[in-house]
Amino acid sequence: MDDQEVMDIEAQIENVNDDPTLPFSIFKKANLPIILKFENVVYTVKVKEQKNWLGQTKGKTEDKTILKGVNGIVKPGEILAMLGPSGSGKTSLLTALGGRVSEGKGKLTGNIAYNNKPFSKGVKRATGFVTQDDALYPHLTVTETLVFTALLRLPNSFKKQDKIKQAEAVVTELGLDRCKNTIIGGLFLRGVSGGERKRVSIGQEILINPSLLFLDEPTSGLDSTTAQRIVSILWELARGGRTVVTTIHQPSSRLFYMFDKILLLSEGNPIYFGLGSNAMDYFSSVGYSPSVERVNPSDFLLDIANGIGSDESQRPEALKTALVAVYKSNLLDNVINDMKGQDDHYNQSIESPGDSKHFGDWPTTWWQQFCVLLKRGLKQRRHDSFSGLKIGQIFVVSLLCGLLWWKTDLAHLQDQLGLLFFMTSFWGFFPLFQQIFTFPQERKMLEKERSSGMYRLSSYFMSRVVGDLPMELILPTIFLIITYWMAGLSPKPANFFLTLLILLVHVLVSGGLGLALGALVMDQKTATTLGSVIMLAFLLAGGFYVRHVPVFISWIKYISIGYYTYKLVILGQYTESEWYPCGEDGEMKCYVGDFEGIRHIGFHGGLVSAFALALMLVGYRVVAYIALMRIGKTKSG
Repeated sequence: MDDQEVMDIEAQIENVNDDPTLPFSIFKKANLPIILKFENVVYTVKVKEQKNWLGQTKGKTEDKTILKGVNGIVKPGEILAMLGPSGSGKTSLLTALGGRVSEGKGKLTGNIAYNNKPFSKGVKRATGFVTQDDALYPHLTVTETLVFTALLRLPNSFKKQDKIKQAEAVVTELGLDRCKNTIIGGLFLRGVSGGERKRVSIGQEILINPSLLFLDEPTSGLDSTTAQRIVSILWELARGGRTVVTTIHQPSSRLFYMFDKILLLSEGNPIYFGLGSNAMDYFSSVGYSPSVERVNPSDFLLDIANGIGSDESQRPEALKTALVAVYKSNLLDNVINDMKGQDDHYNQSIESPGDSKHFGDWPTTWWQQFCVLLKRGLKQRRHDSFSGLKIGQIFVVSLLCGLLWWKTDLAHLQDQLGLLFFMTSFWGFFPLFQQIFTFPQERKMLEKERSSGMYRLSSYFMSRVVGDLPMELILPTIFLIITYWMAGLSPKPANFFLTLLILLVHVLVSGGLGLALGALVMDQKTATTLGSVIMLAFLLAGGFYVRHVPVFISWIKYISIGYYTYKLVILGQYTESEWYPCGEDGEMKCYVGDFEGIRHIGFHGGLVSAFALALMLVGYRVVAYIALMRIGKTKSG
């Protein structure tokens, strides 16, 4: 970027800040400048040794130090770029600086200060964090994505219409007008380009006009022109008084010189911290010059960090050790002195716009969060929930059941019981596997948004549960309407509606079990296997296949969803004193209560079964909620 371009952008920044009538702009100055200091940061995690072919862990867990005493300072208006080979600790350091180290995942020591104060909720609200993997909903458009984010993250000092205008202004500022009505897309869904996705992710964070902005590999996978545009945006944001910290793998020389400061890491050790323009001179001064005259600085620095120097006879490990020692003797004191010299600057209280006294710990109320999340969820999931494939599947199964059990009556009581048992089994498995993927699929999004303090977990959970109700209840209703009348079950309206009520409760309970398993395991394959085993155990131990179940395993039926549901649907269809044709020619009449397939179930205990299902309906969802509480929890926030 030449001097004229710099002057043009600086003039534009001044014009924006001098004109209060202009809408939100990425050029607008940060509300509160924040100086970021990190001293002797050490991060240690516990890692397990490799597993053998049986999946058994060899030996015990051991401590692995990811960061080994990293120091640095970044001031408002500066961009710090962290370079280093894969596994050097860049992302771990960025996560620590952004206050996002998850509880229980490692031990973080050292001092990280924001205007000489520790991480707080005020800092959290003034921080933007862009992850390497863009966690975005594929079926939402660019504008919808940013509008929903604005409605959730901007405080109530903004009216709803102002929040929408702010989101639209960000679309324009980031050059996304051309694709504003295009869906984000995903792996198998065509949408915006990679560069546009990255700008949407950045837009979500700058909506709140952050004082601190962290980005993890913002140019990863992008072509040089798109990467240049992304870094230019970061440069503009920094010139607005923001503190910008980013990891970057291998920038071009053009991008390299746009960064104010460089931190070079090698296996968790800092080997350079200072101005980007001085990096090459520093290594030359300590005896490590590039072997060719013209070289991309980042290529040279990565070679050095990997232990590859101009002297091919020197072993990589020896070179890395020497560089760490040289850093400590030549640069470390300067970095520490620079941090001490800033102790009196920016030493002020950090509060987000819209003081927490007015808005508590959250930018919006619980009800606002619930409504926005519900609307966003319905827009995103309507394509999956009301897909033709899923609806067609239910129609086919309903018609097939109706034809197989066509006009069965009490003369074929065993066949009717077979249909009721199939209904219980099918609507146990179907909702379970629909809901079991819910939270594993949304884990990245939930972690990202919860770490940003965007909403309460309770508002998210309730919006998810309520948003799934239409599909959970509509499909089994369609199934029963078709199958019930085709199969010739009891024609009394009371029997039909009672059966429908029992079936819907059964579906909600099975779906709740799926939510709980998904939230507990958070792995789709494992959760699916576990769900299959549990539902099969419920069916086998329920007494339908084996009448004389051994005592030591018979207890399983008392926690079986199907056991209670099957009992209730029988109670909903028949009475104990009802007659049915029996005998070889059907000339005799027998009591339904004496039928072999019903007698062992009995007509007693209906209230107990209803209470058990009601308890499961609530209990499974409580388990799911408690399991989700660990998502997005950080040590600093």
